[in-house]
Amino acid sequence: MTDVEAYVAADGRAELVKQVRAKINELGIQYIYYQFISITGRIVGKGVPADHWETIADRGIQLVYGATANLFLDRYRNYIGYGPEAAELVAIPDPETFCQLPWDKRVARVYCTCFRNREEEENPGAFLTSDCRGNLKRIHAQFREEHGLQLRHGCEPEMMWLKKGADGQPNGGVTKPNCYQIDQFEELRPVFLRVIEYSKAMGLDMIQGDHEDAPGQLELNFMYDDALRTCDRLTTYRQICAQVAREFNLIACFMTKPFMGVSASGCHHNLSLWRGGEETMSTFGLEQLPGLNENFAYTKGGENTFMPVPEASRRKPGPIGLNCIGGVIEHLGALTAIGCSTVNSYRRLWDTGLWAPVYSDWGYQNRTCGLRVSAPGRFEYRAVDSMVNPYLMAGALLKAFDDGLKRNLDPGEPEQRNLYEAMEAGKQVKKLPMSLGEALDRLADDEVIKSAMPGEMYPLYHWYKRDEWERFLATTSSWDMETYMDCLP
Repeated sequence: MTDVEAYVAADGRAELVKQVRAKINELGIQYIYYQFISITGRIVGKGVPADHWETIADRGIQLVYGATANLFLDRYRNYIGYGPEAAELVAIPDPETFCQLPWDKRVARVYCTCFRNREEEENPGAFLTSDCRGNLKRIHAQFREEHGLQLRHGCEPEMMWLKKGADGQPNGGVTKPNCYQIDQFEELRPVFLRVIEYSKAMGLDMIQGDHEDAPGQLELNFMYDDALRTCDRLTTYRQICAQVAREFNLIACFMTKPFMGVSASGCHHNLSLWRGGEETMSTFGLEQLPGLNENFAYTKGGENTFMPVPEASRRKPGPIGLNCIGGVIEHLGALTAIGCSTVNSYRRLWDTGLWAPVYSDWGYQNRTCGLRVSAPGRFEYRAVDSMVNPYLMAGALLKAFDDGLKRNLDPGEPEQRNLYEAMEAGKQVKKLPMSLGEALDRLADDEVIKSAMPGEMYPLYHWYKRDEWERFLATTSSWDMETYMDCLP
């Protein structure tokens, strides 16, 4: 059997397909978005009337391969990755992700796994390696098989709510850049309560939020969980914010650094590896679930292998956690090309005095380091921002963990000093890449992190991001004009 045939015929899938039909009838669903994720984290796919659910569940939707690269033209007018002569991918829905959209209850969405076309001469019906979500599923499954460990992580998705000017373009933040001030948080209350309402209806267990220190900047967190679910929920959260922005005539801005002199939007990842655990449900008192159970499921309990060893330090992670920190430190340069994936990302690192991670070191509650143990049992990976593709990031971190475990990498002792002061005292610390171009060079030299981008994925990502960097280098900006226009005679 081909991969696509085996996937459609997998044990239990036929029953899930029937459950979706029952849910369609129960909720009155008329239309379904079949969606997957491009290399930049954009949501792409097709919409199909719900009458055709069983046919699509069996045969999938077809879309040009180039959709995985946003059907984007490089600066030489070539389609990135796949030309017009390429075949069409097959996207098979994952029925367990079926969920109604709370802002229009006639519509639902379902995530898909992508495959090569069934009629291809080479590898027909094989898993499509430019499908970042599908890659993460397979990378995580391999990691669990080899180590018996599950990655559970949470993220801190900062973003900014901007006003629209008369021309429809951004016109500053809705609120002032006053960090943690309830008054500024209150000004955005109608917006964030709508976001929370929609998020809970789609299975996100919202846990806390605050106003951050940039114009209109909020951070609304949801409960950590299995890696794939967290990535799907972050993607869903972005979709929700975009819809709420339309309803309030605002702009939901996920750009990393739209304003200088104030903080950028990060997306810190809090990471831990677990053995065991049980599936629980978070239904938030809903009498009727607007989707299949998987949307509302969370893995709870088990053994957190990052917890400190009882007879050792109360804060220092156990051996597995230390090896994983060692793996991330070892590969931090290449990881930065994924966590800080845009030209604009590096404005965050260059704007001084705003706590952005610049150096490859680790500590406890030490925000001058690229990694910090944010609480017993987890550590916070900080070199990642709001534009991240979470599926690529999770897959790359798993590969760094795997390398740390297999090579027993030792991260050294935690740095408890201000890292800048420690360096002035003579400590030698590697710096993160400080431009997208440099980060891409570090990624090109790192076979471990590249292995998180199998087959066509790495060449596609490199092409797309190298083109972005070259476009930037080839562009005259307002800074050029202001700096050089009248510098002579």
